[in-house]
Amino acid sequence: MSDATPDYRDTVFLPQTDFPMRAGLPQREPDWLERWARIGVYDRLRERSAGRAPFVLHDGPPYANGHLHIGHALNKTIKDIVVRSHQMMGRDARYVPGWDCHGLPIEWKIEEKYRKEGRDKDAVDVVEFRQECRRFADEWVAIQRDEFQRLGITGAWDRPYLTMDYHAEAVIAAEFMKLVMNGALYQGSKPVMWSPVEKTALAEAEVEYKDHTSHTIWVRFVVLGEGALAGATVVIWTTTPWTIPQNRAVAFNPAIGYGLYEVVAVAEGSTAVAGERLVLADALAEGVMAQAKVVEGRRVADVAAGDLEGLVMAHPLRGVEGAAGEWDYDVPMLPGDHVTDDAGTGFVHTAPSHGDDDYQLGLRFKLPMTYNVEPDGSYRRDLPLFGGEAIILPDGKDGPANVSVIKQLAWAGALLAKGKIKHSYPHSWRSKAPLIYRNTPQWFAAIDKPLEDGMGQHGATIRSRALTSIDKLVAWWPQSGRNRIHSMVENRPDWVLSRQRAWGVPLTCFVKRGAKPTDEGFLLRDPRVNDRITAAFETEGADVWYRPGFKAQMLEGIVDPEDYEQVMDVLDVWFDSGSTHAFVLRDREDGAPDGIADVYLEGTDQHRGWFQSSLLQASATKGRAPYRNVVTHGFTLDEKGMKMSKSLGNTIVPAEVIKQYGADILRLWVAQTDYTADQRIGPEILKGTADSYRRLRNTLRFLLGALAGWDEAERVQPAQMPELEQWVLHRLAQLDHQVRRGYERFDFQGVFQTLFQFCTVDLSAFFFDIRKDALYCDAPEAMRRRAVRTVMDIVFHRLVTWLAPILPFTMEDVWLSRFPSEDSSVHLQDFAETPADWLNEPLAAKWDHVRRARRVVTAALEVKRSDKTIGASLEAAPVVHVEEPEMLKALRSVPFADLCITSDLVLTADPAPAEAFRMGDAPGIGVVFELADGEKCQRCWKILPDVGTHKHPGTCARCDAVLG
Repeated sequence: MSDATPDYRDTVFLPQTDFPMRAGLPQREPDWLERWARIGVYDRLRERSAGRAPFVLHDGPPYANGHLHIGHALNKTIKDIVVRSHQMMGRDARYVPGWDCHGLPIEWKIEEKYRKEGRDKDAVDVVEFRQECRRFADEWVAIQRDEFQRLGITGAWDRPYLTMDYHAEAVIAAEFMKLVMNGALYQGSKPVMWSPVEKTALAEAEVEYKDHTSHTIWVRFVVLGEGALAGATVVIWTTTPWTIPQNRAVAFNPAIGYGLYEVVAVAEGSTAVAGERLVLADALAEGVMAQAKVVEGRRVADVAAGDLEGLVMAHPLRGVEGAAGEWDYDVPMLPGDHVTDDAGTGFVHTAPSHGDDDYQLGLRFKLPMTYNVEPDGSYRRDLPLFGGEAIILPDGKDGPANVSVIKQLAWAGALLAKGKIKHSYPHSWRSKAPLIYRNTPQWFAAIDKPLEDGMGQHGATIRSRALTSIDKLVAWWPQSGRNRIHSMVENRPDWVLSRQRAWGVPLTCFVKRGAKPTDEGFLLRDPRVNDRITAAFETEGADVWYRPGFKAQMLEGIVDPEDYEQVMDVLDVWFDSGSTHAFVLRDREDGAPDGIADVYLEGTDQHRGWFQSSLLQASATKGRAPYRNVVTHGFTLDEKGMKMSKSLGNTIVPAEVIKQYGADILRLWVAQTDYTADQRIGPEILKGTADSYRRLRNTLRFLLGALAGWDEAERVQPAQMPELEQWVLHRLAQLDHQVRRGYERFDFQGVFQTLFQFCTVDLSAFFFDIRKDALYCDAPEAMRRRAVRTVMDIVFHRLVTWLAPILPFTMEDVWLSRFPSEDSSVHLQDFAETPADWLNEPLAAKWDHVRRARRVVTAALEVKRSDKTIGASLEAAPVVHVEEPEMLKALRSVPFADLCITSDLVLTADPAPAEAFRMGDAPGIGVVFELADGEKCQRCWKILPDVGTHKHPGTCARCDAVLG
């Protein structure tokens, strides 16, 4: 700048802020966490919120046995956004984090440790073993608590709930004893999903399905007696050869067409015999013949349903050498709707001890149950031919049992064909080993038995109460969750409550010695005993159940302890977590007044897990669901949409993301995803998230700089503001409605997209862009500049609080940059109330014209900037041709040149010449470029005719007046 050119840089009111462009989140976030703990933000909110309507999100407890994965981060962040947003919308939003502490995963870890040390778990005192499990859970609770807090999750972290706390164990036992008293509990012997590796029954939610290669066999059952079918063989097909020794019947479907087929010729290696007669479903006969290598066969007769009903067959192992008569019983043919002609033979081998359909058929026709399979998945030692052979080995691989059964069938002449099939098969989600259905005595909650509890408002049975809750008492987000859980509850069997393990809450009940489960008085039902148990657990925890003399202590003076046996199974851990509503929502001061949560929020897998166990448990003990809203999120996949696994090397670890980017970037990723479906995450997606964050941060940084030195005396009332500022207030009123509705509907993606669009389009690219001139160059006392700053202050308070639930660290940084008080925090604020009269639809309609026309002008100027005709838009004074009268009227009523950031501008209704710039999506507007006339103001850079004619050299009238 030459000496002759005045330097007015110091007279321009440029933004001033210490708020850094670079966030430094990984380094700075721990300081904010420490600050929130120091000033007690969560507890101060509880004090301030006294008298407000409570809002309770009940935490589905994660399992205390490992570092957090990306699914944990997604889940807890969504919960945190819900809690924070409802707090800022005027509720008393409480969040008590919790942990699931009992159960097989922890027990499995301790057993692994024992195996490495060469110790026998069964030789260890059960209380000592349980205490080791407790210590293990404690360690992981502490680790996970730190990891969750690092994500910025607010809550009662100093007083979480643990299912292994003494009070929790006492309540879980008390809730179980309600089933004893209301008649829901019974002991039954039926097939349940069983893990031979873990030696325990599994809940449905503990089962996962994956591909498994199984042996598959076609087996002959010879028809006995007299009649047309005598001597023929009914053929069954199964993928579980090991269940054949337990066969008690064959099932057919009267609706299926059957025929009698004769084998005419066979290929080499076939086990079929020319001349033998096979009974098969007509739709499947050709396929069975092919499997048996029958090269020619013929259908010789129809077989009607009447021909099959009442048929008696020989067990395929009847008379086998060494079988000692074990299988010399008759096998009946029974009708069953579960039989189809989609695959197999049209006949289903029925082993009531090893399948649910089989069991139901067995109940109907009073078939005997077998007890041939031990807890470790091996045949009982004294079973002829197969005694001691394993179905599943301890390492989860197939044992020899299947092959042994196949060989015996072949030697007996009962094997028609064999093969292998790859199919979806149940596995334990913990050990990853295959499962079997196994008949064992277990304790069940009957879900269709009318309960004796006087809580029939929503139904008499557990199932009816659960279904009524699903349909009438609970809102599902998304709605598809309702359909999913409804079909599951509608079709589920009775709940298997017992597990044959050590680490858990015991089934606190006693049974009459020598009595059968069906006998009157088999189960001791006495409220005095229940009260004693509950009191003992409150004082000493569930370990007391295993101490010598406990039974006598509980029963003394009520019944003779010698007349009763103490049940030593433990409860399904899903009953533990399903009971949390009682010891958290009902019993805690920071629970829910009526014991019902506003929200349960978990992944979609919890429709068969925690959502359902809580629903069934509460239906049994409370009469209804323990929640009003259920929010469901999907699973997290890698960038290519593949499931994450360590073997693929595509896992994203929250701690690593936080170390590189900071927790707010991870939280922003959550807010930008449609969490109701499966989401994707990876390095490129996180880079895009970080870019969105930077753009948002720059908007906030500009706001802070522009508001430097703000004084309440500057405030201007809306009626005194220019139309542009009134239009921004209108947008804020719209946003206030959209943001609140979005948060209320758990739509954080919608909230963030709406606010991000507002920041980048309405503010940065429009309002800020236009008003920089007024901010920088108008006099501090000028009404226009005061109006701009007033609106910016209003925008600041709304934007920072609206975004605080999503980006708690960054918004705290922004807030403290303006209000650096020691005990100040954005998280102690509510969303500001927005006056209804800010909404101004006529003004908005007018400014829609303005913005559409401005877009054409700025596009025309950008062309001239690109071809170097001008360096900045202030060098232009375009002529704007507007055909639409309404639009032209709107443009003439506003300072359109200022809005287009040009030094001058001419509006005309004249038709646009051919050379005018036009945009296809904005018809009726043409722009003819002209250079601005005059000299450049050395202070505001506008080119105006009056520059140089004022007291201060090189200034325009406005700038000259400001300089005084």
